[in-house]
Amino acid sequence: MLSNHLSDGIGMARVPWSQLPSSEEPEGLSNVDDELMAAARSLAGVGAPVESLDYEVIENYAYREQQAQKGKIWFTYTVMVKWFFALLIGVGTGLAAVFINLAVENFSGWKYTATFSIIQHTYFAGYLVYVLFNLALVFSSVFIVTHFAPAAAGSGIPEIKGYLNGVDTHGILLFRTLVGKIFGSIGSVGGGLALGKEGPLVHTGACIASLLGQGGSTKYHLNSKWLHMFESDRDRRDLVTCGCAAGVAAAFRAPVGGVLFALEEVTSWWRSHLMWRVFFTSAVVAVVVRSAMSWCKSGKCGHFGSGGFIIWDISDGQEDYSFQELLPMTIIGVIGGLLGALFNQLTLYITKWRRSYLHKKGSRVKIFEACLISVITSTISFGLPLLRKCSPCPDSEANPGIDCPRPPGMDGNFVNFFCSKDKEYNDLATIFFNTQDDAIRNLFSAKTFHEYSAQSLLTFLVMFYTLAVVTFGTAVPAGQFVPGIMIGSTYGRLVGIFVVKFYKKLNVEEGTYALLGAASFLGGSMRMTVSLCVIMVEITNNLKLLPLIMLVLLVSKAVGDFFNEGLYEVQARLRGIPLLESRPKQFMRNMTAKEACKSQQVVCFPRVVRVGELVSTLRNNQHNGFPVVDQGQNGETVVIGLILRSHLIVLLQSKVDFQSSPFPCGPRGVLNSHKLSDFVKPASSKGKSIEDIQLSEDDLLLYLDLAPFVNPSPYVVPEDMSLAKVYNLFRQLGLRHIFVVPRPSRVLGMITRKDLLLEENGSSATMELQSSSVRGQRYNEEMLRSRIHPESSILDSLLIQK
Repeated sequence: MLSNHLSDGIGMARVPWSQLPSSEEPEGLSNVDDELMAAARSLAGVGAPVESLDYEVIENYAYREQQAQKGKIWFTYTVMVKWFFALLIGVGTGLAAVFINLAVENFSGWKYTATFSIIQHTYFAGYLVYVLFNLALVFSSVFIVTHFAPAAAGSGIPEIKGYLNGVDTHGILLFRTLVGKIFGSIGSVGGGLALGKEGPLVHTGACIASLLGQGGSTKYHLNSKWLHMFESDRDRRDLVTCGCAAGVAAAFRAPVGGVLFALEEVTSWWRSHLMWRVFFTSAVVAVVVRSAMSWCKSGKCGHFGSGGFIIWDISDGQEDYSFQELLPMTIIGVIGGLLGALFNQLTLYITKWRRSYLHKKGSRVKIFEACLISVITSTISFGLPLLRKCSPCPDSEANPGIDCPRPPGMDGNFVNFFCSKDKEYNDLATIFFNTQDDAIRNLFSAKTFHEYSAQSLLTFLVMFYTLAVVTFGTAVPAGQFVPGIMIGSTYGRLVGIFVVKFYKKLNVEEGTYALLGAASFLGGSMRMTVSLCVIMVEITNNLKLLPLIMLVLLVSKAVGDFFNEGLYEVQARLRGIPLLESRPKQFMRNMTAKEACKSQQVVCFPRVVRVGELVSTLRNNQHNGFPVVDQGQNGETVVIGLILRSHLIVLLQSKVDFQSSPFPCGPRGVLNSHKLSDFVKPASSKGKSIEDIQLSEDDLLLYLDLAPFVNPSPYVVPEDMSLAKVYNLFRQLGLRHIFVVPRPSRVLGMITRKDLLLEENGSSATMELQSSSVRGQRYNEEMLRSRIHPESSILDSLLIQK
């Protein structure tokens, strides 16, 4: 058995590849995480508290012993708990979305009802009530964020994308962040700012998933030991992925779109088992949301009605299209790419300026900024419709399905606002003096020819685009899905007006072009394709438009990619989150691993290290992983594994493994003195630092044997491997450290497909595959001599240098 070769916990590590380069060759180790903080600071301009996650399984002696004690019943129980957690994530995210939408719709309903009743007597008093109502909601949002949950600001998607990419930003998944995200979104969206609640809902789902994975919140005494099942970063990553998909499914009532969003946009690592659980979570969310909406139809939810969630049914719209319309639809894609790229660039410049000059001055400036933007937004949305002349309502006999006019704030078109006659409506107030969901529904509506003038649409486009750019980056929870849909549907409907006039075809719907414009702007800004296409089809209930949506998305993404990166990538870089993109840079193909880490100094520990030296090393550098070396049989220095900084701090704090002897000891008693959970870092927490450790002078003179706690099988690459291959290996496996070692002197074996197709009893599968294993023969400087063994044992195969 393999355990016979691990009697001292390091049997696998004593292989010839592990010769450590001398101190004159510091390029022998690639510790990518060591430079993470410096990279974040250089990118963000501040010391962003980020740290890499340990997605790799640390196969030390304690882990192997614990795995050996687990049987089939334990693994079956673990799988069942994972599915149960997926159920809980779906229910929790669905209820959070229902609560947010109930609050936003009711606050908006009370606001518009009070404002409309007052403007019947005086518009100035109505304006004051409208501004003060929005100001109070926005103030509550920014106050919660600045004083209670700073990590709740923004959409949260760049931070969650970084987390799933392997970078943990402190505070993004805490309980207070969840509370701040929920109540902050209610205030910012209900306050009428040019932002949405969809990005915050994704962050909300991720927070719920993470809190469930760690058993709740210890700080606020909302934890349960029964939920302490998944304590590794790898398991938490899967739960957070389920939470992201649940957030999108809850925001758009689009379960399939939520799964594809998690796959396309946020995750860097995927497998079939995870897809099943993500799909199940999204389905649970859909059931919870549908049930809540059915219950609210009876009038028990106040102003919340059928239009509370983001869905715009245009199944009764345009049913067919001609090839002549492909040209204006392509133009919509080009416009979306240009405006989306411009939006990304403008938000980048403004956010940089805001962080450099405004937000450094403290919370008061952040609060004043958000409140000032709220007053400006309220003034524009209330004042601009007053300058617009009203239009007569359509003929009720020719258009029997149209109810004109309607009071402002109500679900429907043709809002009567500052009109001298009863049978008139204000087209600018229909989209400006309204909730964003209802405004989009009005823009998407079918059978409403000539409802909006080109002048009104252009005015709204310029003003709302400017407000969205300025608002994005304030200290409130902010999403960009709905503002993007608002912007895109406006210029899409504008193009639709010209298409109707030019082609003079009765089957051309302006609302169809509004939908295509919304898809084009989101594609040009966020650069999403597959998931966005499915989301747009699900929220509009019109599968016939699928080819057209695909067309505008492809065009807008291609145009946008020509200028800059997507919105989330730009914001992640601005926040100092060092994302590893899906493909390495082109110049990496001409670099080797040795060249990439040539400026690094290897900091390593001997197997038995004095406690004082260990503490001094940890205090003098910020490395998060260290090679552990020992003397080989021939006196050469060999690497026996990798040990993490967090594990060393746990050992120093416990003191139970200190010994007076400078000689190695066996691994006996490791499980008795430590549990595997002792080495788990709290989710989204800094954990303990070396400054928190209190040691006496006598403790510093003792020794510590690191062998039972090292990872004896870290990933290694030869020094002449191209950096592009190292990049792909690092990202696809979710690694934190990779050792760069000299060219191995001999080969112990070769693993082929047949070696991996083993049954439980150890016999090979019946598939006829050629298997080759090279037994260790010493290499000569002149020629390589080796011998091929088709019937090599699995033990020799497992001893291959990894």
